[in-house]
Amino acid sequence: MRQKPDMTLWGLWNLSFGFFGVQIAYALQSANISRIFATLGADPHSLSYFWLLPPLMGIIVQPIVGTCSDRTWCRFGRRIPYLFIGAAAAVIVMCLLPNSGSLGMSVSTVMIFGLIALMFLDTSINMAMQPFKMLVGDMVNEKQKGLAYSIQSFLCNAGSLVGYVFPFIFTWIGIKNIAPKGVVPDSVIWSFYVGAAILILCVIYTTAKVKEWPPKEYAEYNAPAKDVEEKEEGSGNWIVLLKNAPATFWKVGLVQFFCWFAFMYMWTYTNGTVAANCWGTTDTASAGYQEAGNWVGILFAVQAIGSVVWATVLPRFSNRKLAYGLSLLLGGIGFVMTAFVTDKYMMFIPFLLIGCAWAAILAMPFTFVTNALQGYGHMGTYLGLFNGTICIPQIVAAALGGTLLSLLGSEQSSMMILAGISLVFGAVAVTGLKDKK
Repeated sequence: MRQKPDMTLWGLWNLSFGFFGVQIAYALQSANISRIFATLGADPHSLSYFWLLPPLMGIIVQPIVGTCSDRTWCRFGRRIPYLFIGAAAAVIVMCLLPNSGSLGMSVSTVMIFGLIALMFLDTSINMAMQPFKMLVGDMVNEKQKGLAYSIQSFLCNAGSLVGYVFPFIFTWIGIKNIAPKGVVPDSVIWSFYVGAAILILCVIYTTAKVKEWPPKEYAEYNAPAKDVEEKEEGSGNWIVLLKNAPATFWKVGLVQFFCWFAFMYMWTYTNGTVAANCWGTTDTASAGYQEAGNWVGILFAVQAIGSVVWATVLPRFSNRKLAYGLSLLLGGIGFVMTAFVTDKYMMFIPFLLIGCAWAAILAMPFTFVTNALQGYGHMGTYLGLFNGTICIPQIVAAALGGTLLSLLGSEQSSMMILAGISLVFGAVAVTGLKDKK
């Protein structure tokens, strides 16, 4: 097997640039879904249930994309066709979802329409997102892999920053931020329109600049699966692959469970927490609630800035376990702080700390896992299966959200404390990892 050549910094950048547009779409979804469904008429105790579909679709779609792309080759490559199809579908759905309340349907019909649109949105975003991780595994050597994922993390957070601030900016330039009861404000609708346009342009750029290796050249740089392929004759059976996965795959998965459990509650309950703590309202039809919704985008942008800055610090740690665990601990402290802060500007502090955890969650798991998977083969399938460690905890958190909210006194800020405790458990779980250089 030949050593993969070093890539230029510009080549590594091009490899992941489309991720910028994908993350704008993901940021608009994560920052506005609870706001959209609350505006449409959803009860706070049922908000988490609307978040069941995105991870559920992810756990189904990502392994399929990974497996199929492992076996695909056409004139456009192995991973890029799936990237482009997913992005095109996401653009269509991004133009439909925020208009759910403007179509003259009953509340129940609007909820169903919104759920179906959300399902297709997350399916397409997942389909577009996964190929970027696979491209790094396919084409980047071990020496540059940490840098490649850090660039991907930077672009991810830069895209998040743009997506998060769109509603605030559009309100600032004069687009309406209030609407009749049950209708999503124009500031949110136009945010999705512009985000969709940027997404497709970024993906077109990546598809034009990145040329994947053809099968013969790919085989020269990537080791075949030694044990699994001999047993399964290259079938890529998911159960067998999981059975033969390295221990690091599962240990990182445990860390992932606590991390994504926490962030699911951030996406679900930050809007209600900020509206109640800083604006003193829970009325979704009020101007104050919609202002809080815009401010949540600013807070998430602050988180993204903190994540971008922290992502430049992470490679400087000689001990990756220490960097990973410390990042999660800082994020846990930030989550707990959000429940007690009542000034909208002071909210910047906890969200900067949360950004530290987010930077580590984006970069560290895939560094540990792809290093551990060298020589196992089926890289795309394994990374698709590893996506289960992102989706399953979100599904569990969403399913339990309404019950836990009731048990904690129906205060949405209490769910942020629970998220912080979960991240601390994640930091403890990091101690069980082994770092294969």
